Amino acid sequence: MKRFGALILFSLLAGCSVTSGEYGAIDSCLSAGQAWNYRTGKCERTAEGSVDLIRVDKSAHLMSVYRGGQLVREFRVALGRGGPQPKVQQGDGRVPEGTYRITAHNPNSAFHLSLRIGYPTAEQIAAAAKRGVDPGGDIMIHGLPNARGWIGAKHTSVDWTDGCVAVTNTEMDWLYKAVPDGTRIEITS
Repeated sequence: MKRFGALILFSLLAGCSVTSGEYGAIDSCLSAGQAWNYRTGKCERTAEGSVDLIRVDKSAHLMSVYRGGQLVREFRVALGRGGPQPKVQQGDGRVPEGTYRITAHNPNSAFHLSLRIGYPTAEQIAAAAKRGVDPGGDIMIHGLPNARGWIGAKHTSVDWTDGCVAVTNTEMDWLYKAVPDGTRIEITS
């Protein structure tokens, strides 16, 4: 099902120019090994070192990473195609809300690298059981589908994942190195 949703997105974007306007500026910045500042619209030096907190603001489509309480970098993200509500069950295409940990790095993902988010929690499993549904799982931060990196920053123009948080491949390369397993992630709307 994940590939089906991604194929729809990429079919829609196939005719779009991903090298014009803001998307082109973002992609040029990232391909030069820099970081794009989504608040100022400027290309900046990439921060080095690991981070200890990730915050995802679903309503703003922004993911922020911190080290020692200081903002290190922000990312514009694509989210689940199921809408802004919190994940309720398997297959709803929504991103969960709550506090989790990054539990694993996957270099062999169907997407360009991935970081596993520790969803569902024991409480979310119990709540889903009370409703008689499967809470789902396999929630990740990931890049674009393999061999689709050419879409670049344009992927954020549509929420296309099956409940994950997606960034460009270049941004994912940085996150994969900077985010250790055990890092706390807070997801809010």
